[in-house]
Amino acid sequence: MSETDLRVEERMEQLLSEFDPRTADPVEFRGRQYDLGLAWVHFPEGCGGLGAPPRLQREVDRRLRAAGAPVPDHRHFFGLTMAGPTVVTHGSEALKARLLRRMFTGEDAWCQLFSEPGAGSDLAGLSTRAVLDGDEWVITGQKVWNTLAHVADRGMLIARTDPNVPKHRGLTYFALDMHSPGVEVRPLRQMTGEAEFNEVYLDEVRVPDADRIGDVGDGWRVAMTTLMNERTTIGGGSAPPQRGSGAIAEAVRIWQEEAVDRSPALKDRLMRLWIEAEALRLTNMRAAQNRRAGNPGPEGSIAKLMFAEVNERIYELCIDLLGAAGMVNYDYTMRRSEVIGLVGAPGTARKMFLRSRANSIEGGTSEIQRNILGERVLGLPGEPRVDKDLPWVQVPRS
Repeated sequence: MSETDLRVEERMEQLLSEFDPRTADPVEFRGRQYDLGLAWVHFPEGCGGLGAPPRLQREVDRRLRAAGAPVPDHRHFFGLTMAGPTVVTHGSEALKARLLRRMFTGEDAWCQLFSEPGAGSDLAGLSTRAVLDGDEWVITGQKVWNTLAHVADRGMLIARTDPNVPKHRGLTYFALDMHSPGVEVRPLRQMTGEAEFNEVYLDEVRVPDADRIGDVGDGWRVAMTTLMNERTTIGGGSAPPQRGSGAIAEAVRIWQEEAVDRSPALKDRLMRLWIEAEALRLTNMRAAQNRRAGNPGPEGSIAKLMFAEVNERIYELCIDLLGAAGMVNYDYTMRRSEVIGLVGAPGTARKMFLRSRANSIEGGTSEIQRNILGERVLGLPGEPRVDKDLPWVQVPRS
């Protein structure tokens, strides 16, 4: 073992000698995990990490699961996978000290405040305004499709701070306190019966300049860190094809236990999807290395694009295997936490068949992913020119 491996191993032994994760208070346990540098081991020391290779995080997570540590609640998905890498990459030292530990312990849940009614795929076209007033910013505007904003304590917010420069250059990124006066969250009901999405209204909300992430006007570059982590994380949503986890595992379970039609044609679809899910898993393993380093590149778009398409096809197959039973409504009163990720839970396939329709839209549409892959990975000519000074920025031809 290398010196770094031994250091991580020693910290793990120390953590588990001080706490029994099965009975310890989760906030206290995760706080100690953060202080020992085992939260994100690849982050710098003092920021929940040890500056260690990202591969060691998998071993830390494996050891903690084996010791009975609970899995973080889904409310903390955005903080752990997107806000954390963004803050550690672009935030000031003071901001890292204030935000990262509470983010990891679960004391602060986060949401993402990017899209607007008039700025979805064209994110740089957003109109939410932020005007500097002393050492505070006064922010007014509207955001939409904000997952879990109704339970969030902090929001990753992009606003326009300079309307007189090209649209990609006049944006600034903030860590918004969702409990601030002037913040109004309105849930949006989905066809699944849930209301996990929201619209958020900002009416002259005052945000301290100390809560700014990155430089003024550099919000687009900061946002790309968030988006690349989001796409890689969503792409990784297809778990390894093994019984007990993942969409493909649910399809296999239905084939074995509930299928009313096991024709050769459906068996062929199942095996083709198994192969696609395995290829996606291996692709995501490559993309995840850059994500854990805090600033992934365009390969995350591959995983995100394929996850959306494969996931939809898997749940279409599940419904076909169930036959008429697949058209029966599940219990709409079930909470999200009781359905998401629970293979074999009542109505899982039916619910996820409806929910998967959003996979090709959320986190960047499939059309946007294809543009990124075509222009930035394959080098194909794009309709707009690409600004060479700002990676990922597209501006109209002059």
